Amino acid sequence: MADSLPTEFDVVIIGTGLPESILAAACSRSGQRVLHIDSRSYYGGNWASFSFSGLLSWLKEYQQNGDVGEESTAAWQELIHGTEEAITLRKKDETIQHTEVFCYASQDMEDNVEEIGALQKNPSSVASSTPTEFLDSACLPEEKHSSYFTGYEMPAKHPQKSDREISLAVTDVEESLEEGKYCGAKTCIHSVSDGDKDENKPMVEDNTDQPKRNRITYSQIVKEGRRFNIDLVSKLLYSQGLLIDLLIKSNVSRYAEFKNVTRILAFWEGKVEQVPCSRADVFNSKELTMVEKRMLMKFLTFCLDYEHYPDEYQAFKQCSFSEYLKTKKLTPNLQHFVLHSIAMTSESSCTTIDGLKATKNFLQCLGRFGNTPFLFPLYGQGEIPQCFCRMCAVFGGIYCLRHKVQCFVVDKESGRCKAIIDHFGQRINAKYFIVEDSYLSEDTCSDVQYKQISRAVLITDRSVLKADSDQQISILIVPPAEPGASAVRVTELCSSTMTCMKDTYLVHLTCSSSKTAREDLESVVKKLFTPYSETEIDKEEPTKPRVLWALYFNMRDSSGISRSSYNGLPSNVYVCSGPDGGLGNEHAVKQAETLFQEIFPSEEFCPPPPNPEDIIFDGDDKQSDTPGTNTIIMAKVESSEESKNLESPQKHLQN
Repeated sequence: MADSLPTEFDVVIIGTGLPESILAAACSRSGQRVLHIDSRSYYGGNWASFSFSGLLSWLKEYQQNGDVGEESTAAWQELIHGTEEAITLRKKDETIQHTEVFCYASQDMEDNVEEIGALQKNPSSVASSTPTEFLDSACLPEEKHSSYFTGYEMPAKHPQKSDREISLAVTDVEESLEEGKYCGAKTCIHSVSDGDKDENKPMVEDNTDQPKRNRITYSQIVKEGRRFNIDLVSKLLYSQGLLIDLLIKSNVSRYAEFKNVTRILAFWEGKVEQVPCSRADVFNSKELTMVEKRMLMKFLTFCLDYEHYPDEYQAFKQCSFSEYLKTKKLTPNLQHFVLHSIAMTSESSCTTIDGLKATKNFLQCLGRFGNTPFLFPLYGQGEIPQCFCRMCAVFGGIYCLRHKVQCFVVDKESGRCKAIIDHFGQRINAKYFIVEDSYLSEDTCSDVQYKQISRAVLITDRSVLKADSDQQISILIVPPAEPGASAVRVTELCSSTMTCMKDTYLVHLTCSSSKTAREDLESVVKKLFTPYSETEIDKEEPTKPRVLWALYFNMRDSSGISRSSYNGLPSNVYVCSGPDGGLGNEHAVKQAETLFQEIFPSEEFCPPPPNPEDIIFDGDDKQSDTPGTNTIIMAKVESSEESKNLESPQKHLQN
């Protein structure tokens, strides 16, 4: 039980974001006793993925966070001895701000709509559906994540499907929409109505005479809510990146499944175009002339080995990469493609060296698993932290969600942290403590200067660039309209990524914040998309995809903060940052490895899994005491399923 945990551990980790989860797996794998806890009801923290109803629950949770009162400290203060002092932790999460929700899809729906397969809600728990309680009627108290674990071999020419069933969380949602607008302390809900037309008209399920696509209503989105896996942070995996290497090395990859990003897009002269990346793409492109194809190939070939030709760029080291590109005889559209879609950098802040490095990294990642450098995890980015948590649990780590920590207990003489005290009043001792930045109190973080990330999540009815196949995964960089502003990264996911329902796309927009998320991103949304209600009025097939539902929010970026910025941090307490604004996961992996080597300098970071023949169970006569061997002593195997995974780890990449 969570209220009667063991009282002695080697490492206590607070927060289940990606860096903390990697560290938990590494510590558990090296034989440490690990307690991994999170005050939230879900894994991943700000790296999590939610179903549609789960996302609404998450919004409601942040609305209620503003009303959290001060708890009595008398109970746990009695556990602090005279030679000790307490460092209290934050009672509410303040990493998300300025949340705004817009519903453009038609709302001609019944009063009570439930997700397919949802359990019947207890009548006594049904929330009233007044306009001022929009989130109460649309959300659940808690969300359980759906997980899909399978084995795969990277790379594999003939992927083999796992026999494991998809474990789907059973959730329930009740929805009652009213026209109007709700604005809470932090969350704004906007219902965009397109009138009473077609109010009683039934949906046409199968009409071969109708050339246009069926209209998608809000009730359909709610009913199919479990088809969505909506990431709080939008990232991709570089195929030669640190995270892919770590997944393969540690064999954590057997718990996840990936798809290739199929297209790199560019926004050039007011329209979206596909960028040729590989040699085949370049010479098959109909957008480029033969001269442009040769110029581009020559420049990309140079970038792969630019270190061997220093004379080509030495004079431009102090210049921006965009200025350097102008000297390479590239046409304006090729300069745009290289700067924004290949190097994926900004015009003002990127130096020539940084631009060449980014271009080389992009090119080196091509061809490992597909035609683009990127992979996307099925069921969303939130699967990755859960995969590392599972590895930690396999090697004996203990997990507790909805488990709050009141304070650190610090020895006054040594200045080291000795224990934590949880919300049950239990004192848990450990040698090392790792905490996610959002748990630290205002006093501890008073001198920290945080950056912000602007995020938008859209559900749309079709892709930003029409193609032969509607199952496209695309990334697009929209350059800033004004000098000094941030470029906006757009990731578009199709239904085959298991992140949205059929006939819809899930679109993520990300940039560095200068204002609220809506102010930063709305102009780009208007360039690429059309609100659904406008097209309903016109009754014409729009030239741009239609937005059915939109969410804007700002997320704290705690990356790049030095340890010295925190006040009064004990020497054996280590801080992990939340998600950064970059496209890849390099920062999280580097941070986890750096902290692990600092805590356990003689241990290998996430070594390969042991040979099944070397695993010794308690009670066996043969036990090896030789240090440095791969022998693992395991007291208990949780299930035969875990045993199978250890004995025959397979890797599977879905193309």
